[in-house]
Amino acid sequence: MVPQPREPAPVARRLIMRPLRLPSLSDLRSDVAAQARSQLAWWMLWTPLAMGGGCAVYFTLVVEPPLWLLTSVFLTSLIPVILLRNTQQSRVLVVLATLIGFFAGGMLVAKVRTLRVAAPVLGATRPYFIQAWVVDLASPGTTGGRVILAPVRISGLPPLATPNRLRITLPPGTLPSPGDPVELTAVLGSPPPPASPGSYDFARDAYFDGIGGVGFTRAVLAESDLSPAPLRLRIEMAINRTRWRLAQDIARTVGPQSAGLAAAMTTGHEAFMQPETETALRNSGLAHIISISGLHMAIVGGFVFFAFRGLIALVPAVALRVPGKKIAAVAGLIAVLSYLVLSGAPAPAQRAAITAGVAFIAILFDRRAVTLHALALAALLILLLHPEAIVNPGFQMSFAATAALVALVEVWPRPVREIQAPLLIRLIQGAGVWLGASLGASFVAGLATGPIAMQNFNRVAVYGLAANLVTEALSSFVIMPALALGAVGQPLGFGAPFLTVAGWGIGILQSVAAWFAALPGAVWLAPSAPDIALPIAFIGMLFICLWRGSLRWLGIPFALCVAIWPRPTPADIWIADDGGAAVIRDHGRALAMRPDARAFAADVWSRRRGLVLEDASARFDCNRYRCFVTGPTPVRVSGWWTRRHIPPAQEARLCLNAQIVVVRSEQHLTNPACASAMILTGADFARGGSAEIYRRGRGWHIVWAEPLRGRRPWTAPPPMP
Repeated sequence: MVPQPREPAPVARRLIMRPLRLPSLSDLRSDVAAQARSQLAWWMLWTPLAMGGGCAVYFTLVVEPPLWLLTSVFLTSLIPVILLRNTQQSRVLVVLATLIGFFAGGMLVAKVRTLRVAAPVLGATRPYFIQAWVVDLASPGTTGGRVILAPVRISGLPPLATPNRLRITLPPGTLPSPGDPVELTAVLGSPPPPASPGSYDFARDAYFDGIGGVGFTRAVLAESDLSPAPLRLRIEMAINRTRWRLAQDIARTVGPQSAGLAAAMTTGHEAFMQPETETALRNSGLAHIISISGLHMAIVGGFVFFAFRGLIALVPAVALRVPGKKIAAVAGLIAVLSYLVLSGAPAPAQRAAITAGVAFIAILFDRRAVTLHALALAALLILLLHPEAIVNPGFQMSFAATAALVALVEVWPRPVREIQAPLLIRLIQGAGVWLGASLGASFVAGLATGPIAMQNFNRVAVYGLAANLVTEALSSFVIMPALALGAVGQPLGFGAPFLTVAGWGIGILQSVAAWFAALPGAVWLAPSAPDIALPIAFIGMLFICLWRGSLRWLGIPFALCVAIWPRPTPADIWIADDGGAAVIRDHGRALAMRPDARAFAADVWSRRRGLVLEDASARFDCNRYRCFVTGPTPVRVSGWWTRRHIPPAQEARLCLNAQIVVVRSEQHLTNPACASAMILTGADFARGGSAEIYRRGRGWHIVWAEPLRGRRPWTAPPPMP
């Protein structure tokens, strides 16, 4: 008998016969409305974005808004919140009004912070005789070590015009200790403006760090006879002196090859860092290990937390009678605060300590430590204390990465554990889970920080994900715990074994970094997108992390904005803010007329525009004073690099066959040969700063940096007496 096919069950028959139907417009509208209503329960997650937006708008203004205006705007924004909370109006209006209040509050907080840190700033660059206290050692510059000084007296300046702090580059091999009273003669001026129009403003960072003057000295520092420093300054110098001595001790113990990274990861001092090591870490995507930030705080705090929990659990009589988790949280909080002091409390470390502190405090109040609400609270605290952090790439990357990782934790599937399984099986399962979590975390963090790094640093480490995956266990379970134990034990005499282990681990990490950095195509040069692209990408990333529902994926094209936004054609010429150097664009290359001058600024501009910087001095007749056009270049540029008077014969030679003439002095060129060239003098650069010049038909269009910066407290030093 031939078997007859079975008739489908009624439910299956209906499924088979039901035609495929796309959701109607009404269904989509209902789904969108339902998801929008569901976000009201999570409105607090959006408050850091609103407050940060207000801070960001304040820092992008080209004129300084008055305090009364921002206060009025903030108080006015509170009126709808107060009126709507006690009515039957829609909760949506209440939430929107509250977020507007946070936005206005962000602008007000940024203004108040700007007023609080206001301090004198030097004007024109000239020599000064200085008597000062050495407060700390800064990260080394391109020509030598740098120190932060608290000046007591500066020649020619009254006390009210004396900056709070100075940053001075010293001759090679000169490194005093924090707390030393010194006197020296140095060339000082105001902090440097942006390297190119629209680029990062380092003077703004200096303003909020209290640094009112930067410069250099060629002289040897002499000991000065100063009266005792104020108590607060003495405490700060004592902490920094302890940090510096510990850094020196760690460097001697781990050996010269690992000294730079060991000292930087422990105390924040980068004086021992070798340039080739720093380059390898940057090109392999591991440069974040140098700066003390969220990774270091998480490892130190987490290591102490789990160590205390394990020690308490080993003693059942104690574990049954005390709240072990809360005791471990207190220990972790103390470890984070101690590490913050040990690191010198730089801004990234402060932000990381606040985030870690909120997590440990949440444990003390029986709340989940790793949540988006805890992250939102930490971000609000950071913006209240340091609103300028919103324009800092470090904060942007840290917040984006942490938000992405916490969102990943909330959706990560919990593995099913076997009740009774062989140890080998559990080890294999645990290794698989750890590998998957590490890969997912590194991938998600890389996606979140990629647009910010691309926009600000213009480098993409192609093998960064692989390098971080290979070294994550080494840095988390070997290097950082060993450095922490070594730093604690070194003053007590038992830190050497731990530091030796850390040195071995750092050696392996540096070898891995060098291997990945040497691979073909390890670094991709990425030009910056227009400024508006980064805020859009940042909002898109946060929308993906914070929105609850399938509509979150609408943020993907916005998150990719930095990567897909068309790049404008770069300028034909870049000129430094003092007229002392120039670079010419030649297709994908940047030809430096004077490669030994303003090298950092030239590198920043070329990377920002996606150009490879090259030495083009062979195409010109150059010496330390001038450059004449000799070889073929896309634009014929000549330059007079000194403020000395230009002799008549040199003036004619300077303008011969030149389309653009750059003169550092303010001398007016009268030679007839200069009539057909565009002349830019020191007076132009004093008003406009650095410049980008574009060819427009037969003429030229100049974009200056200073008009884009506007007139803000960090851009307009007060007139010198």
